[in-house]
Amino acid sequence: MKKTGLAVSLLLVLTLFMAVTVSAGPAMDRIVKTGELVIGTSGAQPPLTAVTKKGEIIGLDADIARAMADAFGVKVKFKILPFADLLPALEAGQVDMILSSMTITPTRNRKVVFVGPYLVSGKGILTLLDRYATLQQATGLNAPEVSIAALKNSTSQQYAEALMSKAKLIPTASYDEAIDLLLKKKVDVIVADYPFCALTAYRHQDKGLLAGKAPLSFEPLGIAMPEDTLLVNWVQNFLILLQGSGQLQEMHKKWLTGGKWVDELP
Repeated sequence: MKKTGLAVSLLLVLTLFMAVTVSAGPAMDRIVKTGELVIGTSGAQPPLTAVTKKGEIIGLDADIARAMADAFGVKVKFKILPFADLLPALEAGQVDMILSSMTITPTRNRKVVFVGPYLVSGKGILTLLDRYATLQQATGLNAPEVSIAALKNSTSQQYAEALMSKAKLIPTASYDEAIDLLLKKKVDVIVADYPFCALTAYRHQDKGLLAGKAPLSFEPLGIAMPEDTLLVNWVQNFLILLQGSGQLQEMHKKWLTGGKWVDELP
């Protein structure tokens, strides 16, 4: 009975894909006419988005984007930009949507549409010092003698500003810059998405990097999109189908539990 119910649910979703054929906006028209889905991403937030040694975009976000393009019947094109430039690029029509470990927030949602979440994450800590790695609350970093790096214009920066206001905050253009500051001991802690912290600590055990033991916050990640009713409806139904079929869970397992793909990273 459960299998029959799932089959019926998926059939209904597929029917929605076929039935909604009116009110296409400029973004949907552009994708159909060009035969290309342009995805904005930083390419620097593994395990969700990363660039391999060969220059290929991989990660959970990349797999979702490729599955979406296949369902759409078009090619996927990744446009790599600094994280802080992604939303301006979307608003300017330079990308069709953003898949880049982007948290759904009320402030961002005032400017662009979000579909999701496709993953619930949280803030994590990356450090060289045990006394910070074992902290259970962000308030333990709220001190003038603590220096913190966080990605510019990210929710990590907002999180640090709100809960670690007494600490010295250094916004960085990329995670690579933040890691370099940490390894040179110019900052004590990096505040970033928990999956990134866990993966980076695993990759750089030889350098003594440590990740916090658990997420410090609730972070729903979504697909940022323009206000195009038909395109938004299509992506909503696509995510329902991706989750209902079990594909999304398989993607989570592939990218969030490590694997041989880690060796492909520079």
